[in-house]
Amino acid sequence: MLNLLATLIAFIPLIYGADMLVDGASSLAKRYNIPNIVIGLTIVAFGTSAPEFIVNFFASLAGNTDIVLGNVLGSNIVNIMGILGISAVIYPLAVKPNTTWIEIPLSLLAAVAILAMGNDIFIDNASWSGFSRIDGIILLLFMAVFLSYNVTLAMSGNTEEDAEIKEYPAKKALLMLLAGLLLLSGGGRAIVFFATRFARDLGISERVIALTIISIGTSLPELATSVVAAMKKRVDIAIGNVVGSNIFNTFFVLGSSAVIAPVTVPALTNLDMGLNIAASALLFTFVFTGKGRAIERWEGAIFCALYVSYLASLVFWG
Repeated sequence: MLNLLATLIAFIPLIYGADMLVDGASSLAKRYNIPNIVIGLTIVAFGTSAPEFIVNFFASLAGNTDIVLGNVLGSNIVNIMGILGISAVIYPLAVKPNTTWIEIPLSLLAAVAILAMGNDIFIDNASWSGFSRIDGIILLLFMAVFLSYNVTLAMSGNTEEDAEIKEYPAKKALLMLLAGLLLLSGGGRAIVFFATRFARDLGISERVIALTIISIGTSLPELATSVVAAMKKRVDIAIGNVVGSNIFNTFFVLGSSAVIAPVTVPALTNLDMGLNIAASALLFTFVFTGKGRAIERWEGAIFCALYVSYLASLVFWG
């Protein structure tokens, strides 16, 4: 249990480091007159997915591919079923046209792409299934296209989203950026180390640990952002934050991880990939049910119930 406790404690520097990194880097970018909206779509967007990226970075270096893929899939599933579910229960989430017709379908397409790219044995009759470095580069190219779309949308004035940038003296901002990187690095390395030991001690697969403890922990920034936004009735931020994070996790986090080291896909992971697709498809469906283009409270409750059932099945079968 000491390994579990150490894993949970390691999330503190990980999350706090991501916050410091975003504040420091955003303040420095502001000093160079970079528009707030661009900072929000790049630095701040990276900040919310920085915990997933750092954990996957060290997991890739250590060859823990179950953690790499489980963290991405688990984070995407908890983002939709857990975080969006809780946020919608707090306050119904209205969905903008761009989110409805571009971002949510792109998130669904990304989920399908993971399933297709990660099933080489069934599709190509290959000797192994996984994400090669070529796959990783392709995912990163999709990420570049998505960022270009967001920046173009922002510059054309077709979005109301803006980032609140805290300004600090240049030296303090630089120190915050460096301290954030150190905390992220230390926390991420510790999580991979202790979570792996915890899994081995209890005879639980690293896949299950990644889909539960690690993915929930690395999704805490998204949870905080979306819940606070829902409480303030800033529903555009609540749903945009989650959908954008899923796209970022798939294209950037998984893409970067595959470039660092090829990611092997175990057979059981197809179940998680299927649920990842189902969650995105259900989100798209819920937009068109109920009143207007929104995720209603009862739909949020369904998401929460489904996620609790999924966690229970993982614990039971794991």
